[in-house]
Amino acid sequence: MLKNIKLGLWTILIGITGVWLLSNAPFSETLNFFKVRHLLVQYSGVITIAVMSIAMMLALRPVWLEPWLGGLDKTYRLHKWLGISALIIATSHWVAVNGPHWLVDLGLMESPQRKGSRHAMTQDSVNTLEKTLHDFRHTAESIGEWAFYAVALLIALALIKRFPYRLFAKTHTLIAIAYLALVLHSVVLMDFAAWTQIQGIVIGLLLAAGSFSAVIILCQQKAKRRQVEGIIETIHHIPDMKILETSIRLKDGWKGHKSGQFAFVKFDPEEGQHPFTIASAWDADNPSIAFITKALGDYTELLPEKLNIGDKAIVEGPYGTFTFDDSAPRQIWVGGGIGITPFIARMKQLALTPGTQVIDLFHSTTELAPEALAKLTADAVAAKVKLHLFVDSRDGVLTGEKLRDIVPDWQSASVWFCGPAGFGTALCNDLTKNGLPRGSFYQELFNMR
Repeated sequence: MLKNIKLGLWTILIGITGVWLLSNAPFSETLNFFKVRHLLVQYSGVITIAVMSIAMMLALRPVWLEPWLGGLDKTYRLHKWLGISALIIATSHWVAVNGPHWLVDLGLMESPQRKGSRHAMTQDSVNTLEKTLHDFRHTAESIGEWAFYAVALLIALALIKRFPYRLFAKTHTLIAIAYLALVLHSVVLMDFAAWTQIQGIVIGLLLAAGSFSAVIILCQQKAKRRQVEGIIETIHHIPDMKILETSIRLKDGWKGHKSGQFAFVKFDPEEGQHPFTIASAWDADNPSIAFITKALGDYTELLPEKLNIGDKAIVEGPYGTFTFDDSAPRQIWVGGGIGITPFIARMKQLALTPGTQVIDLFHSTTELAPEALAKLTADAVAAKVKLHLFVDSRDGVLTGEKLRDIVPDWQSASVWFCGPAGFGTALCNDLTKNGLPRGSFYQELFNMR
């Protein structure tokens, strides 16, 4: 599915470039420095606002895109790449705008105004709307510059893993405000003639959709229809492994989920939402949903102390396509650390509705408390899944070679992996190098930033 993400990114970049070329080609035969600079400013500006508009739409968590991209986790990966692309192209736009001024300050060229401004206009040459936009240019330029600085800072914070998720979620929302400022900047400064061409039509639609998305985000209405209130009914803590299992009884509105999917859960309005893999099968007669969390950061470390039976929670979802849907006669599951969670949910589902596939489950972990082992073993027995346990200190790290030795007919299986990204990449490279079709390796990219 990473191939689809890359394809989506390049399709967007090349598609918008094609639209721009259709509206601007053929170029003047007498191109000089200022004409080339103007083309670069317009091109980089168009690409930046188009990419940001699409990223803003993806921020609404569109479920209809999940089948094509491979789940919301992949959608967010595309959203991230679009954000990075926008930052890089916006920086080049900023350089193209300010570069001549720097050269003038250094005395390396004359001021562009001495050559005659491209934007000098007379009242007779423009209509009322064009004149209005032209008069607002200076203000729009200032707004765009400050919005660029804000976006650059906010995207940089989003990419810093040490920046707390709670603060990331709150500050990242501010990009919607900066985006709306850039929409105003784009409307005023895009070549007026382009609005009647295909470039103007496409960009206009993207700006409208992106602005709508930004307003939805700022009004805190994102995915509101997919949110259901619930009450915590059980809490079970395994201190030795820093694991907490929380069961929530949901009120009306939850339409069910497939094992392997995840949801966003809000226990504390001040903290906001956090994504967790669902660790239970769905039973409409018993509308409860369970999550298994591991203390991997400030928030998850404090959950055992903060949560109490009877507390309210808001659950949004379900999301994801890591749902074990394939026709392979055999499946191989690999859960690294807390990545075992989707497989627990699937085993509970298979215990209720048995399947026909032969399944091997590999669980690679640094430690496993006796209580956790007993539960995992019981789930595997009930689901008729063969469990292979790898504890690092005892068995070493699970590798593709070890997996291939244990499952002789692995090439006819589909492989489902959830765990550390580096572990998954190494495993995928080994198996595909030795004959597994790349399309038979499914990996959850459980990283929302």
